[in-house]
Amino acid sequence: MDYENLGKSGLKVSRLCLGAMNFGTSSDAPTSEADAKRIIDMFLDQGNNFIDTANVYTSGQSEEIVGRAIAGKRDSVVVATKGRGPQGRGPNDSGLSRVHLTRALEASLKRLKLDYVDLYQVHAPDPDTPIEETMETLSGFVRAGKVRYIGCSNFTGSQIVEAQWAAARQNGLPFISLQPRYSLVSREIEADVLPACQRQGLGTLVYSPLGGGLLSGKYKKDAAPGAETRFGRAAQRWGESAAAAMIADAMSAKNLAIVEAVTKAAAELSTSNAAVAIAWCLTRRGVTSVIAGPRTAEQMKAYFDGTELKLPEEVVKHLSDVSRPTGPRVGGFGRRR
Repeated sequence: MDYENLGKSGLKVSRLCLGAMNFGTSSDAPTSEADAKRIIDMFLDQGNNFIDTANVYTSGQSEEIVGRAIAGKRDSVVVATKGRGPQGRGPNDSGLSRVHLTRALEASLKRLKLDYVDLYQVHAPDPDTPIEETMETLSGFVRAGKVRYIGCSNFTGSQIVEAQWAAARQNGLPFISLQPRYSLVSREIEADVLPACQRQGLGTLVYSPLGGGLLSGKYKKDAAPGAETRFGRAAQRWGESAAAAMIADAMSAKNLAIVEAVTKAAAELSTSNAAVAIAWCLTRRGVTSVIAGPRTAEQMKAYFDGTELKLPEEVVKHLSDVSRPTGPRVGGFGRRR
């Protein structure tokens, strides 16, 4: 099992991170607690050690399920959660203020049944709160022993720099990680965000490595999505026309070419599309860990295959070429080494 330091810290995490966003009955794609525990046990038994959740996932059920599942295994698990999203209807029930984050962390610890979390992340920027207040609050959590490290999610390059500078001015603690969206069909962060992470000492925990399921090959341009798929559930919730619009947007000529390349590579390597998509992410310089959010044990197995798959150089090059972003490009992030 390979582990990497998360940013400029001594915290070592597995290259695969288990995303717990589907654990709980209030999810669009619910995973029962029994199945979630089975997935968590499989994940840890393989030598992985990194689980990511958030207070808004399945209305808090995800944190509760993770907490119960890791009881007795605490010291071998790196637990990450997030705060920012609404926890009520009041004016201070969301955001990155000292008031809200303090309440949010205490509630997360209670649901997780933990004294501390290894990585506490702000889920998204908050334009209504000075970044100095947020960074000072997060540093206070670490000094109080309730958090070991701090990170952010969905920040731009300039927001990362601003946060790190704010921490330095206060003699506070900097972010060690960022969670951005990243996949073969979503490479926008290569222009600015990944270079900023490298300069500022942040590791990256990339989410949605299958492009919202598009790279799995389950969607066909002229076919109705299956009822169990993300687009199929959207059709049930918002109607057929909404799902059709989503599919049309996702099924651009470029994305179809990317899916075709992934499908071809999977066939040649006798593996799954999911494994190829995850393996490609792991070849990218600047990517510390890939967050996989399985709904079933079968999906978890496909993600394991991705961490073990060594893509041939020519396959990596072809996938990178066919998915290369168009337009201005800054930074030049490519292979990890």
